[in-house]
Amino acid sequence: MTRKVHSTVEVRLSEEVADALAEGRAVVALESNVITHGLRYPDNAATAHRVEDAVREGGAVPATVAVDDGVIRVGMTAADIERFASTPGIPKVSARDLPVALARGGMGALTVASSLIAADLAGIAFFASAGIGGVHRGAETSMDISSDLIQFTRSRVAVVCAGAKKILDLGLTMEYLETHSVPVVSYRSADFPAFYCVSSGIPSPCRVDDATVVARAVENHWALGNHSSFLITTPVDAAEAVDDAEVDRAIEEAMVAARRDGVRGNAITKYLMRAVDAATQGRSSRANMAVLISTARTGGHLAAAHARHLADLGSPAAADAPSPAPAAAGMAHALPGLRG
Repeated sequence: MTRKVHSTVEVRLSEEVADALAEGRAVVALESNVITHGLRYPDNAATAHRVEDAVREGGAVPATVAVDDGVIRVGMTAADIERFASTPGIPKVSARDLPVALARGGMGALTVASSLIAADLAGIAFFASAGIGGVHRGAETSMDISSDLIQFTRSRVAVVCAGAKKILDLGLTMEYLETHSVPVVSYRSADFPAFYCVSSGIPSPCRVDDATVVARAVENHWALGNHSSFLITTPVDAAEAVDDAEVDRAIEEAMVAARRDGVRGNAITKYLMRAVDAATQGRSSRANMAVLISTARTGGHLAAAHARHLADLGSPAAADAPSPAPAAAGMAHALPGLRG
């Protein structure tokens, strides 16, 4: 199914995704950057399939998003995943790159920020990612802030992730989200997680243990007229996590080495990540895989709860409920526009 959202932009839904959306079933968007900019073939293809399987285990339909032949593809077949995984040199496409990537045609791997654009255009309410970008250390002089945070202020999508990497300034990242009124809820955890570390040491603004409450909160956020994302964090399993003190030491040592070697700009992230991986003797890479799977599964679980909540809002029982609150009535009226 192809949906033309503008005279020049097409969103092409897979049959499975189109059917799920039409039937009100849960769908979770996934970034294609995981396929093309991480592991080598065929491990990258196997990982993509494992992530999609985890979404299904959670109760939702996976929708990996990418640029393909000049259109936004939402939902990839097994053959599509193999093609992307085995094709070298596919460019990474973030939010600012998307207009040119679509104009040129060809293939492009979407990041968190550009995936949110695709999900919003397709009418998909949930997106899952291992981790998000944030405010970089030293941003007070470099102004290095991930476009993920900017896109959170623009896309009406619930983002399920394991927080952000410790190489970032997580305190400033949380301040940025608060300044822009992006809700941050930690699912069954008291702290804001730090990717492959269970905790960043920063208490979460809000802990919620009930998936139904999360679903209601997500829809309330949009019903109140907000046009931004809703961030839901879920930590990696403690058995798979990397010790936070060990990661902190590795980062501090790598920061000193980076300054000595003149590493700066976009190169600093990869430099620090390699340093952490070396210091942990590869445990951080294994934890990374665990985070990919766990966030996808939780994303599917929460998306399914959200789909049930929307079904309840539209059910005869919900319509006949005594004395509906004005806000709830307005929410139900707004739903088709929000997710269409």
